[in-house]
Amino acid sequence: MSVSLRWSCCSDFPTLTVGLTQHCHEDNLTCFWCQRLFLEDLDWRSLCDTLGVMTDFWLISVPLDKTSLTSVEKLKRNLAKTNLASCCRFSIPELKVGILDSLLSVSDDLSKLDTLTESVIKKTHQCMREVMEQSDDKVLENALANGDHSMNQTAAVSPLKAYLNSLRVDLMSYMTKFQWDKAKYPTALPLSSLADIITKEVSQMETELKSRAAAYSSVKTSLQSMEYKSCGSLQTCSLNDIVRKEDLVTSEHLTTLLVVVTRGSYLQWERTYESFSQFVVPRSSRKLYEDGEGGVFSVTLFKRAVCEFKVKAQESKFTVREYSFDLEAKQQQERQQRSVHKKEQYGIFVRWLKVNFSQVFIAWIHLKALRVFAESVLRYGLPVNYQALLLHTDKKRSKKLREDLASLFKHLDPTASNSKTDVSFDIPGLCQPEYLSYICFNINTNLLELS
Repeated sequence: MSVSLRWSCCSDFPTLTVGLTQHCHEDNLTCFWCQRLFLEDLDWRSLCDTLGVMTDFWLISVPLDKTSLTSVEKLKRNLAKTNLASCCRFSIPELKVGILDSLLSVSDDLSKLDTLTESVIKKTHQCMREVMEQSDDKVLENALANGDHSMNQTAAVSPLKAYLNSLRVDLMSYMTKFQWDKAKYPTALPLSSLADIITKEVSQMETELKSRAAAYSSVKTSLQSMEYKSCGSLQTCSLNDIVRKEDLVTSEHLTTLLVVVTRGSYLQWERTYESFSQFVVPRSSRKLYEDGEGGVFSVTLFKRAVCEFKVKAQESKFTVREYSFDLEAKQQQERQQRSVHKKEQYGIFVRWLKVNFSQVFIAWIHLKALRVFAESVLRYGLPVNYQALLLHTDKKRSKKLREDLASLFKHLDPTASNSKTDVSFDIPGLCQPEYLSYICFNINTNLLELS
């Protein structure tokens, strides 16, 4: 999904609009600042980089009576003067109304579905961030391991940040140019059936997300466990780089064991290892490797005394390592196979997350449209006669914008809230918890931000 967004005010940014051609769009949207047509080819990504991205989207609905239309025109002029928000029409097709009782029930179901859908979007986004952040951390780790100290943490996470910023721009652009998907959500179906389609879609994705996340986590944990053992302490680390074939004696009757001895126990080991069995070859112990923790010693003995030797060594708090070149080679091959498998699963999982995140977001916007339609019919009555507007503002301007909207549309219900409530509450489906004179639903795009 890649769509270019038109900014709501072309004349406000002359340096960015030079040389662009004006075109008439299907929705005939005009710039509220200069009342000219939107610019067709304005690059939304460049504007985002230059101006920053507003974070609040409000989907409002007002009736098409004369007073409300006048208020909408006043709203446009106010926005032009105050620069509180950008605004565009939000196109919702004619849908089946049904009977009043069923509409009330559907409205309640849509509210619950809105909460569920937003939670699935948040879970998917969080999962995508966690998986891709771990991959970026690995890029940094590998670079530093290879001596590339020029790559810092910011550079390492830039692919993730770039993707999430790009995703946010595309989805915000989708909202401003929203068109109902009649193939996926046929307008001939009743509202309850459309809600069922979205419910099924969201529920299936939530179930699959849990399944795929658990499967990927299992693959990742399994590999991490093997890697920890291979590069952990002397008791668990791989001995491939420590032991050479000439260090081991293997014959019909003799074998060599490898024993981990702590630093403070070297003298005890030298004095006692020959007493662990009468079949230990005298003075056969050799120190093969040493680190800050201790050392790895070899000792040669008869095969029939191995069990006895292990018991006595354990009693003296020495650790006998099971080792053979064939076993180490097998374990190394298994680690490589699991590493390849994890990379494959990572690619599959990330692709699935990207595709399905966009799909569930699109379903969410259709759900918002359903809610606006149902609430408009319930609030403004029949015949269906309303207009939906998408307002795009930010946290700093939202309180003032709310006050302006309350003043402009107070005639719809004089008893409604005067909007002194802070609009920063994160309540799914609503801009604020109080009743408003006009219909308003918040589209929370803050969940798309990379904090």
